[in-house]
Parts: sequence; C-alpha cells; structure tokens
Amino acid sequence: MEKFLNYTSVVIPIDRSNVDTDAIIPKQFLKSVERSGFGDNLFDEWRYLDQGEPGQDCSGRPLNSDFILNKKAYRDGRILLARENFGCGSSREHAVWALRDFGIKTVIAGSYADIFFNNCFKNGVLPISLPSADIETLFNQDGESGPFSMEIDLERQTATAESGQVYRFEMDAFKKQCLLEGLDDIALTLQHEGDIAAYEERRMKEVPWLFEDLGA
Repeated sequence: MEKFLNYTSVVIPIDRSNVDTDAIIPKQFLKSVERSGFGDNLFDEWRYLDQGEPGQDCSGRPLNSDFILNKKAYRDGRILLARENFGCGSSREHAVWALRDFGIKTVIAGSYADIFFNNCFKNGVLPISLPSADIETLFNQDGESGPFSMEIDLERQTATAESGQVYRFEMDAFKKQCLLEGLDDIALTLQHEGDIAAYEERRMKEVPWLFEDLGA
C-alpha cells in the first residue's frame, strides 16, 4: 500500500445519501479477487447506459452524459463528496478497490457504513467525516460556482477549500499512522517478521512432531 501524501484535487460531488456498495461496484464484477482492474466499472450502472460485464472493454460503451464522472471538469477528481451512510449494503471490499483503482484517494461524507469505513484504511483511501452543515456548504459551493478544489492534509487533519475555508476532521491516531506510512494488515504483520521467525524456530524445537508434515 502506498503512503498517503498530501494533495490538491477537484471535488466530485455525488449528491446522494445511502450510496451502497452495489452502486459503487455492481455484483457481477465480484468474481475477481485481484485488487486492481475495477476502476472502469466504478458506479457502472450510473456511468453507462448499457449492462456492464466482467472483462468488457469499456472504451466504447455508451455513457450517461448526466453522471458526474462523465463530465470533463470532474473526470480527474480524486476527492469524492457524498452525504450520509456512504458505503452501506454488503461488505464487499471490492467497493474500496474500485474507488482506489479509479483514482479516488479521499471520500468526504456525513457518515459511513462501519465495514466500508474500515476497509478504506486497509486500502489506502482516506474517509473523512464532516458535520452535515459542512457537507451542505460544500455541495452549495459546487452548485453556485461550479467545480472547486480542496487540499487534503492528513498530517494536520484538514481539508481546505480553494476559498480558504478549512475543514478539520477527527481521525484515529493508529489508522492515521497506517495511512501515512502505507501500512496495510500484511505490512503491519511483517513488521514483526523477525519475532515470528524466532517463534516458529523455537516451536519446531519444542514440539517437532507438529512440523513433520511440513518437512521439518
């Protein structure tokens, strides 16, 4: 997992509450357990006018011109803005894989489904929770003046709009450090690789019969 670095990006507003994981990545794309290759199918049923299938070349598919990701001004955005209960529904980790593969580094929402929220940290995506009044202000800013950018500073726990308005967010210290250092669950475990190897070597001497089928 890559380290989370500060950046500035256009905000992609999806003015909906209860955006579920089946909308983020529809069920037919869950056959793959690879963590990449899902970006073309992010919000598939909203982005395209036809039925998407796994492995399909999306370059020639008919686009829904009204959907925000198909508007040129937002196409390269890396910050997604939504309302309450983002990532609800089934617990598929593919939803976060699709966001990350598309290039989304941060989601700003009023609240999140718990499993989706935790999956974000395991895959290098920053989920920011802001009060509903702040969320409303951000949607109004886009509605009144069009696309705008924000700077995300994880170390300072701030999201700064180009207007100069600073939004501060709370963050669990351990989760924050994992994002800053690029540590997923596997990387965290491997930090103790020496201790694990020493334990296994000691156990092989203490109870060698347990390891006979392993060729010990």
